[in-house]
Amino acid sequence: MKKTLVALSVLAASAGSAQAFELYNQDGVTVDMGGDIEVVYLQGTADGDDLHQDIQDADVKFDVRYAVNDDLQFGGFFELQDTGSNMGDAYVALYSDSMGSIKVGRTCTALDDAGIGSDYQFGITTFFSGSDMFCSDEVIRWDLDKESFYATVALAQDKTGTDADYAEGSSDVGTDATYFDARVGYRVADFDFTVLGGSGETDAKNTETLLGAEARFNGVENLGLAAAVYTLDNEAVKTTTFGLSATYQLEKVALATGISLSSDDVDANDDINAWYLNAGYPIAPNTTAYAEVGGNSEDNSQTGVAVGVKASF
Repeated sequence: MKKTLVALSVLAASAGSAQAFELYNQDGVTVDMGGDIEVVYLQGTADGDDLHQDIQDADVKFDVRYAVNDDLQFGGFFELQDTGSNMGDAYVALYSDSMGSIKVGRTCTALDDAGIGSDYQFGITTFFSGSDMFCSDEVIRWDLDKESFYATVALAQDKTGTDADYAEGSSDVGTDATYFDARVGYRVADFDFTVLGGSGETDAKNTETLLGAEARFNGVENLGLAAAVYTLDNEAVKTTTFGLSATYQLEKVALATGISLSSDDVDANDDINAWYLNAGYPIAPNTTAYAEVGGNSEDNSQTGVAVGVKASF
């Protein structure tokens, strides 16, 4: 893994699509199609970055499944990203109502689902979701969700040296190395608790280990609160990040904010504070127009600004 939690502290929304429509359903065979698109005018937090247009998603996904019996399905999934210029997820899978799903192929690992808050560009969720830090060409991933209990365990490797072809960048699994991560959670009353961890060798032959814990509370009408702590140890530096986030549904407008504090064990390094604030408005089904500002206390930084529209189908 090349990124560190110092980057996470910059608070750099999930791009996955939960929507899909059915193309075919007959004789135990289903074919679903979905996708995402997001266009944003973005001024990054790096000093001097100008406001510019960025197409961050233009993806189409196909999910084909064959019913083996009442409990088990076999399927194949593939995704074209950025209007076909990049290959996204591509895997075969077994889906069981009782035992969960297991996927083998090109996809992301457990920590891709980590993060708190409802950020679009400058938050902790953005750091984790869709990051090449947790995506690879050679992945085995198991998922289980039983209402109260849920878990994901994944193994990634780069034995072929081809992970640089994944999506927009290279995987952070070291060449000829193996990466393992897991995420386990429990929902009780109005709370949702998650613990997570991952470890792997980088190209520099250092072992990086990431551990974290997240808690979410949704017991107040229209209000969601979350807190998290993450640590990253790469043998040379250990970094700890604390994060807090809140979301509030004001009629149709969704408001969200978050802050984080990162510090490491190097005396010469300063702590880094980061924040974001946004508002989103649903202009159509599964379509949100949003505005977000965010910043951090790093040297040579500025307030980031984002105005965009994202849609899923």
